[in-house]
Amino acid sequence: MIKLYGFGQNFGLSDVSPFVLKVDAYMRMSGIDFDLSSDFNDFKKAPKGKLPYIKDGDQVIADSFFIFNHLKEKYQAPLESEVTEEQKAISNLIIKSLDESFYWCIVYSRWMRDDTWPSIKEAFFGAMPVPLKFIVPVVARRGVKSALGKHGIGKHNDKEIMEIAENTLESLSTMLSDKNYFFGDSPSTLDAVVYAFVAQVTIIELNNPLIARARKYTNLVDFCNRIHKKYYAD
Repeated sequence: MIKLYGFGQNFGLSDVSPFVLKVDAYMRMSGIDFDLSSDFNDFKKAPKGKLPYIKDGDQVIADSFFIFNHLKEKYQAPLESEVTEEQKAISNLIIKSLDESFYWCIVYSRWMRDDTWPSIKEAFFGAMPVPLKFIVPVVARRGVKSALGKHGIGKHNDKEIMEIAENTLESLSTMLSDKNYFFGDSPSTLDAVVYAFVAQVTIIELNNPLIARARKYTNLVDFCNRIHKKYYAD
Protein backbone atom coordinates (compact mmCIF):
# COMPACT_ATOMS: atom_id res chain seq x y z
CA MET A 1 0.00 0.00 0.00
CA ILE A 2 1.12 3.57 -0.72
CA LYS A 3 2.14 5.74 2.20
CA LEU A 4 1.74 9.50 1.83
CA TYR A 5 3.96 11.66 4.00
CA GLY A 6 2.56 15.06 4.91
CA PHE A 7 2.16 17.60 7.70
CA GLY A 8 -1.07 16.19 9.09
CA GLN A 9 -4.60 17.28 9.83
CA ASN A 10 -5.22 20.80 11.09
CA PHE A 11 -7.81 23.58 10.89
CA GLY A 12 -10.46 21.10 9.67
CA LEU A 13 -8.49 19.88 6.63
CA SER A 14 -6.69 16.61 6.05
CA ASP A 15 -3.51 18.63 5.48
CA VAL A 16 -2.75 22.35 5.56
CA SER A 17 -0.30 22.02 2.68
CA PRO A 18 -2.12 22.23 -0.67
CA PHE A 19 0.67 20.14 -2.20
CA VAL A 20 0.07 17.29 0.24
CA LEU A 21 -3.71 17.71 0.05
CA LYS A 22 -3.84 17.54 -3.74
CA VAL A 23 -2.06 14.16 -3.71
CA ASP A 24 -4.38 13.00 -0.93
CA ALA A 25 -7.48 14.18 -2.86
CA TYR A 26 -6.26 12.65 -6.12
CA MET A 27 -5.83 9.23 -4.54
CA ARG A 28 -9.19 9.39 -2.77
CA MET A 29 -10.97 10.38 -5.98
CA SER A 30 -9.12 7.67 -7.90
CA GLY A 31 -9.91 4.94 -5.38
CA ILE A 32 -6.22 4.29 -4.65
CA ASP A 33 -5.64 2.84 -1.18
CA PHE A 34 -3.08 4.68 0.91
CA ASP A 35 -2.02 5.45 4.46
CA LEU A 36 -1.08 8.84 5.85
CA SER A 37 1.94 9.65 7.97
CA SER A 38 2.60 12.99 9.65
CA ASP A 39 5.52 12.17 11.91
CA PHE A 40 7.97 15.08 12.11
CA ASN A 41 10.80 12.63 11.43
CA ASP A 42 9.28 12.06 7.98
CA PHE A 43 10.14 15.64 7.07
CA LYS A 44 13.76 15.08 8.06
CA LYS A 45 13.84 12.03 5.77
CA ALA A 46 12.18 13.75 2.81
CA PRO A 47 14.26 13.06 -0.33
CA LYS A 48 14.11 16.66 -1.52
CA GLY A 49 13.77 18.29 1.86
CA LYS A 50 10.07 18.99 1.47
CA LEU A 51 6.66 17.35 1.66
CA PRO A 52 4.84 15.52 0.23
CA TYR A 53 6.55 12.35 -0.82
CA ILE A 54 5.20 8.83 -1.14
CA LYS A 55 6.47 5.31 -0.73
CA ASP A 56 4.93 2.84 -3.16
CA GLY A 57 6.52 -0.52 -2.52
CA ASP A 58 10.26 -0.04 -3.01
CA GLN A 59 9.80 3.27 -4.82
CA VAL A 60 10.09 6.65 -3.11
CA ILE A 61 8.74 9.58 -5.14
CA ALA A 62 9.04 13.20 -4.03
CA ASP A 63 7.25 16.34 -5.30
CA SER A 64 3.56 16.35 -6.19
CA PHE A 65 4.30 16.76 -9.91
CA PHE A 66 6.29 13.53 -10.06
CA ILE A 67 3.92 11.78 -7.67
CA PHE A 68 1.05 12.53 -10.04
CA ASN A 69 3.03 11.22 -13.00
CA HIS A 70 3.77 8.01 -11.10
CA LEU A 71 0.16 7.51 -10.01
CA LYS A 72 -1.23 8.19 -13.47
CA GLU A 73 1.18 5.75 -15.10
CA LYS A 74 0.84 2.93 -12.57
CA TYR A 75 -2.88 3.19 -11.74
CA GLN A 76 -4.33 3.88 -15.21
CA ALA A 77 -5.19 7.52 -14.41
CA PRO A 78 -8.91 7.05 -13.72
CA LEU A 79 -9.44 10.79 -13.36
CA GLU A 80 -8.13 11.32 -16.89
CA SER A 81 -10.38 8.80 -18.66
CA GLU A 82 -13.00 11.33 -19.82
CA VAL A 83 -10.73 14.35 -20.22
CA THR A 84 -9.72 15.52 -23.70
CA GLU A 85 -6.15 16.37 -24.63
CA GLU A 86 -7.08 20.04 -24.77
CA GLN A 87 -8.59 19.86 -21.30
CA LYS A 88 -5.44 18.15 -20.01
CA ALA A 89 -3.37 21.01 -21.41
CA ILE A 90 -5.65 23.61 -19.79
CA SER A 91 -5.50 21.67 -16.53
CA ASN A 92 -1.70 21.55 -16.58
CA LEU A 93 -1.43 25.31 -16.98
CA ILE A 94 -3.99 26.08 -14.26
CA ILE A 95 -2.24 23.71 -11.86
CA LYS A 96 1.06 25.42 -12.57
CA SER A 97 -0.53 28.79 -11.83
CA LEU A 98 -1.85 27.52 -8.50
CA ASP A 99 1.51 25.98 -7.62
CA GLU A 100 3.64 28.95 -8.54
CA SER A 101 1.44 31.96 -7.78
CA PHE A 102 -1.65 31.33 -5.67
CA TYR A 103 0.27 29.14 -3.21
CA TRP A 104 2.50 32.07 -2.26
CA CYS A 105 -0.54 34.26 -1.64
CA ILE A 106 -1.74 31.63 0.85
CA VAL A 107 1.68 31.49 2.49
CA TYR A 108 1.79 35.27 2.81
CA SER A 109 -1.71 35.41 4.32
CA ARG A 110 -0.78 32.86 6.99
CA TRP A 111 2.78 33.70 7.91
CA MET A 112 3.10 37.44 7.35
CA ARG A 113 -0.26 38.82 8.44
CA ASP A 114 -0.28 39.59 12.16
CA ASP A 115 -3.97 38.65 12.43
CA THR A 116 -3.29 35.06 11.32
CA TRP A 117 0.25 34.40 12.45
CA PRO A 118 -0.66 33.64 16.12
CA SER A 119 -2.94 30.77 15.00
CA ILE A 120 -0.28 29.38 12.68
CA LYS A 121 2.43 29.70 15.33
CA GLU A 122 0.35 27.85 17.91
CA ALA A 123 -0.69 25.09 15.48
CA PHE A 124 2.81 24.41 14.16
CA PHE A 125 5.03 25.22 17.12
CA GLY A 126 2.83 25.31 20.22
CA ALA A 127 3.70 21.78 21.32
CA MET A 128 7.44 22.42 21.26
CA PRO A 129 9.23 22.57 24.60
CA VAL A 130 10.62 25.81 26.00
CA PRO A 131 12.73 27.53 24.73
CA LEU A 132 12.25 26.04 21.22
CA LYS A 133 8.60 27.15 21.03
CA PHE A 134 9.79 30.76 21.28
CA ILE A 135 12.91 30.53 19.11
CA VAL A 136 11.87 28.25 16.23
CA PRO A 137 8.79 30.26 15.14
CA VAL A 138 10.85 33.44 14.83
CA VAL A 139 13.48 31.69 12.73
CA ALA A 140 10.85 29.92 10.61
CA ARG A 141 8.89 33.11 9.97
CA ARG A 142 12.06 34.90 8.96
CA GLY A 143 12.81 32.09 6.52
CA VAL A 144 9.33 32.30 5.00
CA LYS A 145 9.68 36.07 4.60
CA SER A 146 12.96 35.53 2.77
CA ALA A 147 11.38 32.89 0.50
CA LEU A 148 8.50 35.24 -0.33
CA GLY A 149 10.97 37.94 -1.29
CA LYS A 150 13.02 35.61 -3.47
CA HIS A 151 9.89 34.38 -5.21
CA GLY A 152 8.81 37.95 -5.92
CA ILE A 153 5.38 37.98 -4.28
CA GLY A 154 6.99 39.45 -1.17
CA LYS A 155 7.92 42.57 -3.12
CA HIS A 156 4.24 43.54 -3.26
CA ASN A 157 2.20 45.20 -0.53
CA ASP A 158 -0.80 43.58 1.14
CA LYS A 159 -3.37 45.15 -1.18
CA GLU A 160 -1.48 44.02 -4.28
CA ILE A 161 -1.11 40.45 -3.02
CA MET A 162 -4.84 40.29 -2.32
CA GLU A 163 -5.52 41.48 -5.87
CA ILE A 164 -3.29 38.76 -7.29
CA ALA A 165 -5.06 36.11 -5.22
CA GLU A 166 -8.52 37.38 -6.09
CA ASN A 167 -7.69 37.34 -9.80
CA THR A 168 -7.09 33.59 -9.50
CA LEU A 169 -10.24 33.02 -7.45
CA GLU A 170 -12.39 35.00 -9.87
CA SER A 171 -11.00 33.07 -12.84
CA LEU A 172 -11.64 29.71 -11.17
CA SER A 173 -15.15 30.78 -10.20
CA THR A 174 -15.92 31.86 -13.77
CA MET A 175 -14.53 28.63 -15.20
CA LEU A 176 -16.46 26.42 -12.77
CA SER A 177 -19.71 28.37 -13.21
CA ASP A 178 -22.65 26.22 -12.07
CA LYS A 179 -21.01 22.87 -12.87
CA ASN A 180 -20.29 20.23 -10.25
CA TYR A 181 -16.79 19.72 -11.64
CA PHE A 182 -14.58 21.74 -13.95
CA PHE A 183 -14.86 19.43 -16.96
CA GLY A 184 -18.31 17.95 -16.53
CA ASP A 185 -20.11 15.51 -14.27
CA SER A 186 -17.13 13.56 -12.95
CA PRO A 187 -13.94 14.69 -11.19
CA SER A 188 -10.63 15.13 -12.95
CA THR A 189 -7.11 15.84 -11.75
CA LEU A 190 -7.90 19.55 -11.94
CA ASP A 191 -10.75 19.14 -9.45
CA ALA A 192 -8.45 17.41 -6.96
CA VAL A 193 -5.90 20.20 -7.26
CA VAL A 194 -8.36 23.12 -7.15
CA TYR A 195 -10.00 21.59 -4.08
CA ALA A 196 -6.60 21.26 -2.40
CA PHE A 197 -5.80 24.94 -2.92
CA VAL A 198 -9.20 26.59 -2.60
CA ALA A 199 -10.17 24.60 0.50
CA GLN A 200 -7.20 26.33 2.17
CA VAL A 201 -9.00 29.67 1.86
CA THR A 202 -12.69 28.70 2.04
CA ILE A 203 -13.66 25.74 4.23
CA ILE A 204 -10.57 25.91 6.44
CA GLU A 205 -11.19 26.77 10.10
CA LEU A 206 -9.32 30.07 9.94
CA ASN A 207 -10.26 33.65 9.20
CA ASN A 208 -8.30 36.43 7.54
CA PRO A 209 -8.88 38.92 4.69
CA LEU A 210 -7.89 36.45 1.96
CA ILE A 211 -10.29 33.84 3.32
CA ALA A 212 -13.05 36.45 3.57
CA ARG A 213 -12.53 37.34 -0.09
CA ALA A 214 -12.45 33.71 -1.17
CA ARG A 215 -15.71 32.89 0.60
CA LYS A 216 -17.51 35.45 -1.56
CA TYR A 217 -17.20 32.98 -4.45
CA THR A 218 -20.02 30.77 -3.31
CA ASN A 219 -19.69 28.29 -6.18
CA LEU A 220 -16.09 27.62 -5.11
CA VAL A 221 -17.17 27.22 -1.48
CA ASP A 222 -19.91 24.80 -2.53
CA PHE A 223 -17.44 22.93 -4.74
CA CYS A 224 -15.05 22.42 -1.83
CA ASN A 225 -17.83 21.44 0.53
CA ARG A 226 -19.14 18.83 -1.92
CA ILE A 227 -15.73 17.23 -2.32
CA HIS A 228 -15.00 17.42 1.40
CA LYS A 229 -18.30 15.77 2.26
CA LYS A 230 -17.92 13.03 -0.36
CA TYR A 231 -14.28 12.09 0.19
CA TYR A 232 -13.48 13.24 3.73
CA ALA A 233 -16.61 12.34 5.67
CA ASP A 234 -14.52 10.19 8.01
